[in-house]
Amino acid sequence: MLAYAAKRIGLGAVQVLAVACLAFALVELLPGDAAVALAGDQPDPAAIARIREQMHLDEPALARLRDWLGGLLTGDFGASLVSGRPVADLLATALRPTLVLAVSTLVLLLPLSIGLGVAAARRQGRWPDRVITTFTVGLYSVPEFALAVLLVSVFAIGLAWLPPTAVGVPSLLAEPAVLVLPLLVLLARPICSIARLVRAGMIEALDSEYVAHARRVGIPERRVVLAHALPNAITPATAQIARTADWLLGGVIVVESVFVIPGLGTALVDAVNARDLPVVQGIAVVFGATTVLVNLTADLVAFRLAPRLEVAR
Repeated sequence: MLAYAAKRIGLGAVQVLAVACLAFALVELLPGDAAVALAGDQPDPAAIARIREQMHLDEPALARLRDWLGGLLTGDFGASLVSGRPVADLLATALRPTLVLAVSTLVLLLPLSIGLGVAAARRQGRWPDRVITTFTVGLYSVPEFALAVLLVSVFAIGLAWLPPTAVGVPSLLAEPAVLVLPLLVLLARPICSIARLVRAGMIEALDSEYVAHARRVGIPERRVVLAHALPNAITPATAQIARTADWLLGGVIVVESVFVIPGLGTALVDAVNARDLPVVQGIAVVFGATTVLVNLTADLVAFRLAPRLEVAR
């Protein structure tokens, strides 16, 4: 386990470095001159030269990449060209709402999706299985934006039960009612995909020889399901759970846009529109690092639940 974790951590570090270099290169390849765009509609040559000097655009690209990577190692992401604030502070501010949404979604997602999958598998072919399968397939087909607009129209505007946006709310946790509609949208598609994966894994596990043996020796059915079948049934779904966590931590732009939540997705859109290149690069590195970390965690969990997988590698 430790050797496998060390190997994956080393590979993850290389991947984060590659993402940082790629983010820098893609920003360099953006069309137009960032200094001219930041100088305004009627740019003054002196102002453009000053901005280019501030952005170190007058230096070779490799020198700027070296200095930027060196700053990342110390947590220095540079400064915003629009506000002048450190990029690390901007990222920390934008990360808080995204973390609240992501953690809240995962806390609800795991028990609900696993519970639905297990319930459908234990009643395979009967009406509970058909109802759960029909519901998950139908809900998964609804686009997030359409579901968000529908929920706002019905529960916020029509019935006036819930606030439609987070405008004027100092913190998402200060008014939990603001979280209800965004969480429903965020849960809709992941809960369907994960529940279907757990159902398939549970059906296979319940038909396996080791579960049949556990039943023959008189182990209670509840323990057979939870202690013997469930760990192996969850293993195929860990990759999908990791992708969902990565999707959430990366900032769900549609949800943040509809409900006016100032998270990482919104910060990225604003930075791109303003040509705030240090912020764009910083967010790209954060997205890459979270992707590597989440997938590393998923691999370790899958290895722990089914260590025989490592033998086959």
